[in-house]
Amino acid sequence: MARSSARRDIGVAIGIPEPYTSELQGWRERLGDSNATQIPPHVTLLPPTALRTDDLQAVEAHLLEVACRHEPFIMHLRGSGTFRPISPVVFVPLVQGISECERIEAQVRSGPLQREVTFPYHPHVTVAHEVSEQQLDRAFEDLADYDARFRVWGFTMFEKGRDNVWRPQRDFPFDSPLPGPLPPAEPG
Repeated sequence: MARSSARRDIGVAIGIPEPYTSELQGWRERLGDSNATQIPPHVTLLPPTALRTDDLQAVEAHLLEVACRHEPFIMHLRGSGTFRPISPVVFVPLVQGISECERIEAQVRSGPLQREVTFPYHPHVTVAHEVSEQQLDRAFEDLADYDARFRVWGFTMFEKGRDNVWRPQRDFPFDSPLPGPLPPAEPG
């Protein structure tokens, strides 16, 4: 049987829950970021990757296997950061959940999704990209006190549509739920 040459662009990310996703989306829109309506707030695990449609089943099996190796964890976003001058990006950094994201990212980007990346992995949530220097400065200053804390239940595979909008295709929940309420926030 011949393999299809049809291609799709996928990405894998941890979504940000409400009310934080609306807050961060709103920031991106107010700053004039053209990607604001195309990409929901997220922490990337696999950057945009071209995939043959015939490989989708193997990729989904791989992602399911990765998800089953992990348990839910707490992610804490706090403050603002930037990749300037290397890249015109302002983001909200993680202060908790970094090592979990690093382990998951390394496992996601293996097997059928093995690929080289341009920069070392740095989990974050982008809030401004390719906007004016003044807008980048504003985002960096105004989000300096940003704080959000939530439980990460799994990750999602997204696909880029012909309209350049990234849409969720399939969720991959972690193996078992974390019992009990969120622990109290750490001081500072």
